Parts: sequence; C-alpha cells; structure tokens
Amino acid sequence: MEGLKESEANLVVYLHPSMAKCVNDAILRELSSLLFTYSETFDGVVLAYDPNVRSNLAKILPGIHPYLGVRLKAKLLLFSPKPNMLLEGEVVKISRQSIHAVILGFSSAVIADEDIRDEFKYKVKHGKEVFVSRHHKKHKIKVGTMIRFLVKSFDEEILHISGSLVAVHTGCARWLDANLEEWSQADSTTRKRKGRDEKEQKTPDDKMMANREMPSLKKDDRIKKLKKKRKEHT
Repeated sequence: MEGLKESEANLVVYLHPSMAKCVNDAILRELSSLLFTYSETFDGVVLAYDPNVRSNLAKILPGIHPYLGVRLKAKLLLFSPKPNMLLEGEVVKISRQSIHAVILGFSSAVIADEDIRDEFKYKVKHGKEVFVSRHHKKHKIKVGTMIRFLVKSFDEEILHISGSLVAVHTGCARWLDANLEEWSQADSTTRKRKGRDEKEQKTPDDKMMANREMPSLKKDDRIKKLKKKRKEHT
C-alpha cells in the first residue's frame, strides 16, 4: 500500500531531572505521545518508532527546573497519504450515497456517491447493502471487504480521507488481484479512448499551427540537403 514511508530523525527529548534515573523509560513515554497524531515536522502520522540514544550525556538547560536535553536518533514509520495515492481499507459501512472504510485501524475514509464509478450498482441482498459490478458479478463491495481506492484529500487534523473509486484499478482488492489482466486491459482501453477524445477536441487554431510547422520542417530538410550537395561538389 502506498502512503507509508520510513524516516530517520535526529531528536532532542527534554526530561525532568526526576527522570534522570529512568531515562530510557522517560524517552519512550515522550515518543509514545507522538503516536497516531499528524506531525508537520515529519509530514505524516507517526505509526511506530525505534529510538537509539546517541550519548549517555545530557545537556542541562538553565531555569527554575533545569530540564535535561537528551539527543537521540529514531527510525519512524509514517503514514502520509497524498492525492492519487492508492490505499487499502476495510469497509465498515455502506449506503446508497457512500462507502465508509477504516485504514490501518485508525484513519477513516469515505467515498461519496459521485466518486463511485457507474460500473458499480447499489443493491440490498438478504438485508445487506452491497455495491456490485455491472460487468463482473463476482466483483462486490460489502461490509468487511478490503477495498483499494485513490486518495482525493486528507484532513490532517481529524485524520480523515476522502477517496475515489472512479479509476478501473480500484474496487475490491481481492478481486483486482485475482483478475489483474482483465482490469489492466480495461484501463488500457480507457486511456486510448481518452487520447482519441483529446485529439478530437483540438481547436482549429491548434490544427493550423501544426500544419504551419510541417512545411517549415520540410523546408529546413531541403536546405540541409542542398548544403550537403554543395560541399560534395567543392
């Protein structure tokens, strides 16, 4: 899954003098306070850490309570989703208007109706809500399904993701993995169609510019050939 990255950070942890006899415990306690919160410094949500104290010495900071500054190096695992990244999450709720999922057990995601491609049709089967593909009956999205979707936006304050199932390589992760060749061909067809549409949408001015450039290139080629012949005769 995209959105996960490792980072090495040089940190200084400030400890109260009363913690001088249990520095390691105090450091772990301070680092634990960073877990599952977004950090602007690291540009991501801290999921895990592996600290390594660089020295047994600590710098004493002057003041009424002279805190100890302990330098350490830590490996951090960060969750940093960006637009158009592929994420996976477990579906926890489905309605006609939206699909709700949880990523990595802590971040919520919602995919609104307008971001679910027309291929998926909303149905109620045996009292349970489900989205079923119109083209592949086994391609279903229901509560408990692991879905693969694209990130539209990420709210760093509440750790909420807005997602999309418009692209053909999104949907039920298990079905996509089992039918890689099928949806890859569909993706290729979609891209070719998009390319043709872009060509057809070219304005008359664009076409005129292209026609003007072609004779110019041909003229340059003729000039080069004439110069080459002159050199051969001389």
